Amino acid sequence: MALLAADTQVQLAWLGERELETEAVVEEVELLCRISEGLAERGAFEPENLRDLQAISRCLAEIDSACRAGLWANALATDPAWDAIRPLARQFLLTTLGDWRQPLPRPAGGRRCFRNTP
Repeated sequence: MALLAADTQVQLAWLGERELETEAVVEEVELLCRISEGLAERGAFEPENLRDLQAISRCLAEIDSACRAGLWANALATDPAWDAIRPLARQFLLTTLGDWRQPLPRPAGGRRCFRNTP
């Protein structure tokens, strides 16, 4: 979520020379949104947190398959959906952690790039 909340320039710097597919980013965030519903049922999230994630999920659902194809760096520059997702991710982090500025994940190899590596 910290990566989604970051400014575009920070996201692009984080990507560097990595060729991360937009579809992989969408899948990872969609997974987080789905899991969050179960976590909310267990009391891990407050209702307002779940609403923020549901709003992010709706934005992701509006990204059509043509926009999901290709590199995320290109999508960040051309698809306004990412500009809509950014403030929602910031609001989620602000509500849950008190500040949206969080350390970015360490890049990992493969499709699942958001997980921290040991």
